[in-house]
Amino acid sequence: MRSMRIITFNANGIRSAGRKGFFDWLALQQADIVCIQETKAQQHQLSDGLYHPAPFHCYYHDARKPGYSGTAIYTRHEPDEVVREVGVDWIDEEGRFLRCRYGNLHVISAYLPSGSSGWPRQALKYQLLDWLCAYLKGLRRRKGSEVVICGDWNIAHTQNDLRNWRSNQKNSGFLPLER
Repeated sequence: MRSMRIITFNANGIRSAGRKGFFDWLALQQADIVCIQETKAQQHQLSDGLYHPAPFHCYYHDARKPGYSGTAIYTRHEPDEVVREVGVDWIDEEGRFLRCRYGNLHVISAYLPSGSSGWPRQALKYQLLDWLCAYLKGLRRRKGSEVVICGDWNIAHTQNDLRNWRSNQKNSGFLPLER
């Protein structure tokens, strides 16, 4: 497959992003695939053509809870396979993962919990990271498979990625185990 231009975008609400010019911006991009996190909408709320812009095929994985989480992939190329459900109840219920396959290329849009609301959510973040690592290893074992993973990790990797890194060393998003 020829090289593709892939963009990732945290929408903080796809409807809000639309009102703030996201779709005008999208039309100017030469992206083949756009991975979106934090859509915060259910598909029945996205019936307006604005949320299904030509020439893209649009795939959403909504959280069951209204106004929460969710991922999407807009793609100029119809995928061979779309995977929304992964068999982990809370990941599926929160719309945290969406994968499109194009031959041997797997493109993933993932949205990890922030973990900032307390230990239970931080534990789920660690669970998703462990699950994702095993899942990606499984994809890579398929002969010739390539994987592009895009997402909002809610993790700052280095000191340069975070303002006030010293005071955040014990906060979710900059914990040593996450990084």
